[in-house]
Amino acid sequence: MKLLIKDVYVVLPDGTTPLTNIMVEGNQIAGIGEVPADFRPAKVIDGKNHLATPGFVNAHTHTAMTLTRSYADDMALMEWLNDKVWPIEAKLNEEDIYWGAMLAMVEMVRSGTTTFADMYGPYMNRVAEATMDAGLRGVLSRGIIGAAPDGEKKLEENIELYKDYNGANNGLITVMFGPHAPYTCPPEFLKKVAAAAQKLGAGIHMHMHETKTEVEDSLKQYGRRPFAWVAETGIFDGDLNLAAHCVHLDDEDIAILKKYKISVAHNPGSNMKLASGVAPVPRLLKEGVVTALGTDGASSNNNLDMLEEVNLAAMLHKVNEYDPLAVPAFEALKMGTEYGAKAVGIEKAGRLEKGCKADITLWDMNSPAWFPRNNLVSLLVYAANSSSVDTVICDGKVIMENNELKTLDEERICYEAQRCAERLTK
Repeated sequence: MKLLIKDVYVVLPDGTTPLTNIMVEGNQIAGIGEVPADFRPAKVIDGKNHLATPGFVNAHTHTAMTLTRSYADDMALMEWLNDKVWPIEAKLNEEDIYWGAMLAMVEMVRSGTTTFADMYGPYMNRVAEATMDAGLRGVLSRGIIGAAPDGEKKLEENIELYKDYNGANNGLITVMFGPHAPYTCPPEFLKKVAAAAQKLGAGIHMHMHETKTEVEDSLKQYGRRPFAWVAETGIFDGDLNLAAHCVHLDDEDIAILKKYKISVAHNPGSNMKLASGVAPVPRLLKEGVVTALGTDGASSNNNLDMLEEVNLAAMLHKVNEYDPLAVPAFEALKMGTEYGAKAVGIEKAGRLEKGCKADITLWDMNSPAWFPRNNLVSLLVYAANSSSVDTVICDGKVIMENNELKTLDEERICYEAQRCAERLTK
């Protein structure tokens, strides 16, 4: 199908925002600019007073954790995990996972996200189903806790997830391997994960250096920081590596990131709320480390709003570095789009230009926050909020238009998610 978005302001890869047209053919952007006489669209979207950006890429989340939103707040990470999160997650069944993921799909679509990287527990097949039902791009991994008695079973489940769903839904589903973290996956177990992932050609998605305690405990147990010994297991020897958080890094850690071309998923909202610290993002960007943005789960954020993460990434590092230029608005926006696509291994995505994937979010600028229009990128990052999202296109398909969801029954999903949560928290 050919689609035309006419008379819309477009955020181009160079940061300019001309008033122009976007032509979509199939799942690709066929062109940006004047519409050729022979381009006959089946559908036309009026882009008047709208801004087009690439769809957001949420590079690190746990979708079904929507069910524990507001359940365990104002706690430190390990207390939060051990006393609240892991006990309730032990009760999850596959219906809970599906409806929790579906609630996340609604929230992500409504806030302009078209791609997400998810790491969670059992029944990831139901997350794949929810992703396909929504029409989004999902980069899925089974969270593997190797120190658990059933660690080997979890690894087998990730292998099965890859075999069953990698490339599913016309390539919208990608499967990675999800060893949870260095403190839950011993070296010998990580070697097994590495072998399995590399045999299949799958990437790795792993929490790394989230808290000071994680680093200190590693020094006590192994005499080394986590990145040093984790790299020696071979886990990062594949072509696609994504490390979530990376808050506490030294020179050696950053050298390892660069050596193995490991991308970082920065989670400013979650790191602030759990008081984990501030990742050295300005340095990572200067050193050429691909640095994306993620929300983390809705239990530690507590939302899946990527525009909020873009804003936090721009604001947090300014105050932390005492430098208003630490992360400029457009750089923060690229962290949530172009860099995110690179981090999760989606080629030709995260940019609005000919030949790229047609993952597009349209922002309605008919509200006070969008005036005066001195700089549209600045308005988006510093003034607007996700309620301005009006239309979302993923892989060339319109999945929300004029605020109306096309693939999801929001009322039913909210009802089912509430029902599941009530059973879990009894």
